Amino acid sequence: MLITPAFAQAAGGTAGPQDMLIQFAPFVVIFAIMYFLILRPQQRRAREHREMLKSARRGDTIVTTGGLIGKITKATDDGEVEVEIAPNVRVRIARSGIGEVRARGEPVKEAAGKP
Repeated sequence: MLITPAFAQAAGGTAGPQDMLIQFAPFVVIFAIMYFLILRPQQRRAREHREMLKSARRGDTIVTTGGLIGKITKATDDGEVEVEIAPNVRVRIARSGIGEVRARGEPVKEAAGKP
């Protein structure tokens, strides 16, 4: 043998704290990139959709997640809306079943006694 065992053992030292930080740095960078490219936009879209569901009111034309297109005839605060999908055909759906609001309806009417 040309290489003695002492030289082979001296080459491998113990990993210090700086070496561990260098090894974990790529994972931190990858997580940061995933957060800014995937998680933040997804949270923003979910917040916008939640606000759209809250603001759906009578007269709005909507598309349900099942693909039905109709006009809201009655909106309640308990999580349901009544949608007219054809003349004199009304169905009740959950607000979470609204996929998008296509057209805004008439504004909310004021009370009769107020100017």
